[in-house]
Amino acid sequence: GDEWKGDILRIAGGNDLQGFCMMQGVLTNTRGRLLFADGMPNYKMRRAGVRKRKSVRGSIVDSQLSVLDLVIMKKGDAENPGLTDNTHPRRLGPKRVGKIRKLFTLSKEDDVRQYVVHRPHPEKDGKKPRSKAPKIQRLVTPARIQRKRIVLALKRQRVEKNKAQAADYAK
Repeated sequence: GDEWKGDILRIAGGNDLQGFCMMQGVLTNTRGRLLFADGMPNYKMRRAGVRKRKSVRGSIVDSQLSVLDLVIMKKGDAENPGLTDNTHPRRLGPKRVGKIRKLFTLSKEDDVRQYVVHRPHPEKDGKKPRSKAPKIQRLVTPARIQRKRIVLALKRQRVEKNKAQAADYAK
């Protein structure tokens, strides 16, 4: 229709009239049976090493499809009501140190803890406003450096002890 004029859409998948999902890379407009193994899309391995033959729909669009999943790649002239007319901010920010640094273009010297995205909670009557923030992962703290130093020292002691025992045994 005219509401999609100028929009560029990407086909992300879909289902045929019987509910079989389209699969990328299957270059046909009919259904085919593929042998699925672990790590392939549309298949969850229940036991180790088990493969399963399943029916999938080809990735070529035709009249037998009931659902077509589309992603808007480029917005056209007109707004699509309920789709492009409002923006929803991402509810959660990054949790990993490297990703927080990348988002705010921080250097190694900057304190990442000051830049964590806080999510405000709804205010309760008479109480001060609260917010939630994720626990930062892969954050190098003095405790972590000390722990690493202790682990390496223990490793060095084990090596020296084993060398001494081997020398005693060789006598």
